[in-house]
Amino acid sequence: MEERTIYITEFDMKRLRELIAEAKRLDRRGNDYLESLEAELSRGKVVAPTDVPPDVVTMNSRVGLVDLDTEEEMVYTLVFPHEADITQSKISVLAPIGTAILGYRVGDTLTWQVPDGIRRLRVKQILYQPEAAGDYHL
Repeated sequence: MEERTIYITEFDMKRLRELIAEAKRLDRRGNDYLESLEAELSRGKVVAPTDVPPDVVTMNSRVGLVDLDTEEEMVYTLVFPHEADITQSKISVLAPIGTAILGYRVGDTLTWQVPDGIRRLRVKQILYQPEAAGDYHL
């Protein structure tokens, strides 16, 4: 995964830090996904909800992605773990792809390690971003 600037709202940063702390408290063995999320957040630029660019993937954003190898298109909503439901295309921020897309912008390409190898995805569009819609506390 390439280094990039992640824009994250103060509200999301607080909730994600609490999520990480609670998960570590419950499972002291460690978790690669938590470590990946922590690394992403450590590079984050914390901004007021009104200052998040509208083309950035934030928590509760609905995002259109394209697999660059298969041309398959998919739509996901990035959510907190307790809201995750793949049957509704809601993926957890702790899932590898969830952590990977957090902070990416429309047009960005990311690589994602899966059991079968590496997938290359491009953020095609943001269908809904809470901050752009004025929904600052979802």
